[in-house]
Amino acid sequence: MGERAGGRQTGPKCVAILGPFASGKTTLFEATLARAGAIEKHAPGAHQIGDPSPEARAHGMSVEACFATFDFLDESLTLVDCPGSVEFGFDAEPVLTAADAAVVVVDAADKKLPALQVILQRLDQLGIPRMLFLNKMDKSSAGVRETLKELQTVSSVPLLLRQIPLRKNGIVIGSIDLAMERAYIYREHAPSEIQPIPDDDRAREVEARFSMLETLADHDDQLMEQLLEEIEPPRDAIFDDLAADLRAGSVTPVLIGAAEKGNGVLRLLKAIRHDVPDVTETRKRLGLPAGGETVLQVMKTLHTGHGGKISVARVLSGAIADGTELPGAGKVSGLYTLMGREQKKTPRAGEGDTVALGKLDEARTGATLTATKTAAPTLTLIAVPQPVHAVSLRPRDRKDEVKLSAALQKLTEEDPSLVVDQNQESGETILGGQGEMHLRVARERLEGKFQIAVDTDTPSIPYRETIRKSVTQRGRHKKQSGGHGQYGDVVLDIKPLPRGTGFEFTETITGGVVPKQYIPSVEAGVREALKQGPLGFPVVDIAVNLADGSYHSVDSSDMAFQLAARLAMKEGLPQCQPVLLEPILKVEVATPSEATARVTAILSQRRGQILGFDTRAGWNSWDMVQAMMPQAETANLIIELRSATAGVASYEARFDHMAELTGRQAEEAMNGKGKAA
Repeated sequence: MGERAGGRQTGPKCVAILGPFASGKTTLFEATLARAGAIEKHAPGAHQIGDPSPEARAHGMSVEACFATFDFLDESLTLVDCPGSVEFGFDAEPVLTAADAAVVVVDAADKKLPALQVILQRLDQLGIPRMLFLNKMDKSSAGVRETLKELQTVSSVPLLLRQIPLRKNGIVIGSIDLAMERAYIYREHAPSEIQPIPDDDRAREVEARFSMLETLADHDDQLMEQLLEEIEPPRDAIFDDLAADLRAGSVTPVLIGAAEKGNGVLRLLKAIRHDVPDVTETRKRLGLPAGGETVLQVMKTLHTGHGGKISVARVLSGAIADGTELPGAGKVSGLYTLMGREQKKTPRAGEGDTVALGKLDEARTGATLTATKTAAPTLTLIAVPQPVHAVSLRPRDRKDEVKLSAALQKLTEEDPSLVVDQNQESGETILGGQGEMHLRVARERLEGKFQIAVDTDTPSIPYRETIRKSVTQRGRHKKQSGGHGQYGDVVLDIKPLPRGTGFEFTETITGGVVPKQYIPSVEAGVREALKQGPLGFPVVDIAVNLADGSYHSVDSSDMAFQLAARLAMKEGLPQCQPVLLEPILKVEVATPSEATARVTAILSQRRGQILGFDTRAGWNSWDMVQAMMPQAETANLIIELRSATAGVASYEARFDHMAELTGRQAEEAMNGKGKAA
């Protein structure tokens, strides 16, 4: 079977806490800190460390990763509370890169399977060991093994039940640890009371324990032989198998509890301490060679009011001290451990530590840093998701324009899933993100943290116009004044081109009626006229030929011929049956299969042409729905899709072609000057 990495691994560890929205992640995060003695007794509903930003507290949800480093049984442990909402989920990506493992929190009463599946799939892709914490057991009436069967449908890795609940009058009062073979009676915000397993629960415990051992035996021949021969395996060997299988990703251990009351938290902490791999295994996962060279992975960027920029990073190898020069990033000015927003200065950080580095102006979230001048290794490529929602921003006070630009740069450093685009055509500043709440929080930060009042609007749609009919039009610019006058005369053939061709300019001048030196000016005048056609939008898919004209040996000039061409186009285009064009996007929606019919209905109601749907590769019970959809109809699309899919649908879109738009929608587009109808 090969060597198994059993036994406890020591050294600083870093564990991400994940879970669907409202599963109780932040409550568990603080309950573990309280049980370890890092903070005062956990007070239900009042977060001391987690969700520190005003926006998180105002909305009652995590909006960014929160770090807490503390000692538990003389070992350093960093827990990272990651947002549960899919809109803020990208914040976990750089954290997971450098984390040793993840604890996935699941609401036992409201399992939120599609949202859980999104998290587990990502952990699979990254190859990160994980354990499940089945939370809110005190509010769940369902049997734990029945719950596990449902959860198993969204986990590619076998779920291994390590505890079963003890119930009295239908209420969970404690748990039985299947490895320790002990009963633990819960006490609120206090360590559980150890008791012998009640006689009434003995048969249930024996059955559940045998099931756990059978799963472990799939990867341990010696344990399999012991089970077949009905020999009781040594307890230490069981613990080593649990640790080895977690680290190998062969199983996902499941622990139970109620974080709000502090129940089951100590057992979770001990499992993290004993079972979770340390930075040695994480280096192997990332393909980082062993050695003494200092390598750090940036997990989060924060801009603080007084301390400036700090970069939260994991020391994957080597060590770092305050004042260390990191080529390409800057000189470390302050080294800190974090407890939420509280910073504690430290002179040095060693292998495995998670620390905040002060004033590394060039460091970016997700970057790998080294203390040598050789290029840093690329440990992972963090792909920023395509925005699914966007707004145009403008400062309420024009004098804040420069200030807004600087604030947006800081926001995107803190959260790379926010994307800023300057639309040169419309002059708009476009902020794109992962949903309506994502952008709302960004705006609240602009107005709160950066003190910039902003107005938002729907971004303009890049409508175009084209022509259906050919016309020949003369344009003559003649102006007489003192001294030299101005004279330019052109005859232009204006014709439509096939869709997507763009613009073509030709000339068929004979006899020098328009001298060659003026022909570029004619083209320049035509191009200028095409910037805004008779419907108010740029004109495309058009051919213009300079067929004839005349000139004056004294009064003709480049400007005169440019103005003559613009005049010919201005008078000719309205006669060419102009028609509006709208951009059509190819949209691909990822959705749970149970919601596919609702998704296709939403797309159809938004003038979407359904192309079909396929199963989502590698995802159980998910589909990919493809459609052609006008860009104007994608405004607020994500809000409707998420509403129909318990908050988990997403989509990608790319430009496909331009299509004619007529009737009411065209009138609304022209009246709105490019805004979505």
